Amino acid sequence: MATTQRALKKLKSYAKNACRENSWQDNAEREALILEHAPLIKHIAARLAMRLPRSISTDDLMSAGTIGLMDAIEKFDPSKNIQFKTYAEFRIRGAMLDELRLLDWVPRSVRKKASLLEDAYDRVQTATGRPAEEEEVSAELGLDLESFHYLLQEVRGLSLISENELARLCPDLTYENLVDLFIDGSEGDALRSLGLGEVRKVIAEAIAKLPEKERLVLTLYYYEDLTMREIAEIMSYTESRVSQLHTQAILRMRKRLRRYFPEKDRD
Repeated sequence: MATTQRALKKLKSYAKNACRENSWQDNAEREALILEHAPLIKHIAARLAMRLPRSISTDDLMSAGTIGLMDAIEKFDPSKNIQFKTYAEFRIRGAMLDELRLLDWVPRSVRKKASLLEDAYDRVQTATGRPAEEEEVSAELGLDLESFHYLLQEVRGLSLISENELARLCPDLTYENLVDLFIDGSEGDALRSLGLGEVRKVIAEAIAKLPEKERLVLTLYYYEDLTMREIAEIMSYTESRVSQLHTQAILRMRKRLRRYFPEKDRD
């Protein structure tokens, strides 16, 4: 609660003091936007924190998110066919992910394990012509199922598919291009002009080829905005099991995406 109050105080101070020519809103409107959307910071930070090590401070994420909301208020263009909430969520999440990248919190060993898993899924799927089963991937890695599940737990923080991940795969894109890609309501012409129409198609195809349970987890988590705990209750699974399914889905999708986009250095 103290962290939330500090963030809100910082935002209110910004609303009173910030002034820009040709701003799309006055200070009263600015403060109203802050009061309405400040809870997004805590919500997004909590969702990210669920998949991160305990050593990562939620306070740091919320501080970064506060800057993201300020940025959203400053740069939002109401002439575009998007809601401010959508734009603010994008900016808040992006600021938090930028903070994580600066912290460089993922050990090199974990990155290597994630690559190992991706490659094992791909080898089994190539050999069988269908989505790989857990038992098959664990056998491919020479692990028992318990050790395999522990490995999934170790790499769960890498299961973030984000605008920053897409930027890594498509290094020529600017941040503003990515904003347009994710939230521009008139995406047709914009995406074609950016050469990004294929991106959505590839991601959609990757999701469609996931096993049913993994596809359901992604749908409930990303589209219905449910927590892992809520999804576990719906599917009658443990929260840990839902986390495993989520991680497996993202590992499968990452490997597929790398076939279409320039690959950067992999540790």
